[in-house]
Amino acid sequence: MWSVWRDRARAAAPWLAVGAAVAVAVAVARRFASDEAQCGPGFRASGARCEIPPGAACPAPLASSRGGCDAPPARVLVPAARFTIGPSDWEAEGRVPARTIETRAFYIDAFEVTVGRWSGAGGADAARAASAMTRDEAAAFCKGQGGRLPTEDEWVAAASSGASAGTALRYPWGETGAVCRRAAWGLRRGPCSRAGDGPDTVGAHPTGDTALGLHDMAGNVAEWVAAGVLRPSVGVAHGGSWQAELATELRVWARLELPADARDPRVGTRCVYDVGDGTQGELR
Repeated sequence: MWSVWRDRARAAAPWLAVGAAVAVAVAVARRFASDEAQCGPGFRASGARCEIPPGAACPAPLASSRGGCDAPPARVLVPAARFTIGPSDWEAEGRVPARTIETRAFYIDAFEVTVGRWSGAGGADAARAASAMTRDEAAAFCKGQGGRLPTEDEWVAAASSGASAGTALRYPWGETGAVCRRAAWGLRRGPCSRAGDGPDTVGAHPTGDTALGLHDMAGNVAEWVAAGVLRPSVGVAHGGSWQAELATELRVWARLELPADARDPRVGTRCVYDVGDGTQGELR
């Protein structure tokens, strides 16, 4: 009897392998067939990018600027906060020292700095996140806007805005759901694309926004934070990037360390502004 079952199992094995391969192929096909769903309303999936269709009106949350579309000068007030980071996420154990973050209220750009804002020029790609600037260049840009780079604690506080019970969120949008429609990540070697060659359009993944309306705090470009006191030559960026292949890279606590003078295509910037300095801009 055993030999009969063994022979049947051997005969069925090739068909089981074929069936598994077909199931995988169908799943992959369905995923890439739904690329359009990765982009917010009004955007069009094109390769690894969420683009604005030619001749179309600027999709929300973008606005018309210099003959094209760009991010509006919106800033968000992040209230004073006090919460813990590390212990609430088991994947942070051994990687992030458990600590308490306490920040004063501050304003932060609703969007990452775009190519249009960085260069002062318009064009079809003006709303794409700017990248590959050094930390000092990013700091100088923010200073020219009346702001500065966020401290590491301020960045985490902004990304966790909307958290309750004094505990930092796992992702800017909540505790679960690191999927392609929420952020521009895994665009170079998967899982969201294999055609990525740079950052995506800002604001094109609205389901990944924070509770306060901050866009792209996870994915697209990792964002420079201010220099640390102990190791000023070591740069730190937060938020993961379009190249991130693992969901853990999108965690609020995840850090990317690199030389402060690096021009890394994964890294861009977002500015913060002190409360009461007269630079509030267009608030949300």
